Amino acid sequence: LIKIGALLIHTAKIDEKYSEDEYEIIKKTLLELGADKKNLDTLMNNAKNIEEQSNQILDFTREIKNMNEKEKIKIVESLWKIIYSNKDADIYETNLMRRLAGLLYIDSKTMGDIKKKIAMENI
Repeated sequence: LIKIGALLIHTAKIDEKYSEDEYEIIKKTLLELGADKKNLDTLMNNAKNIEEQSNQILDFTREIKNMNEKEKIKIVESLWKIIYSNKDADIYETNLMRRLAGLLYIDSKTMGDIKKKIAMENI
């Protein structure tokens, strides 16, 4: 879960506006994926450190590739929630998600449907 947390943090920081809302989305996602509530702060700190020390998203996606489709979709939904938490997706965020779709083997229709769903929830 640390690398998933690192990917979520990376997504939140890519627009250089890492907000409290994004932080809460990340925590909620990690808990839903099975993180222990007692160790959540440690997990978040470790994920933050990994994200700061890594320069490529490939490191973060290996763990996700092996997950089932439902878990992958949950993570992608959370990534879009982070992006749309400020009501807009910039070019860096959309580029990141395009790259992640390929790395995670998520077809463009599924990715587009998730994006549209999350965008509509945040209008």
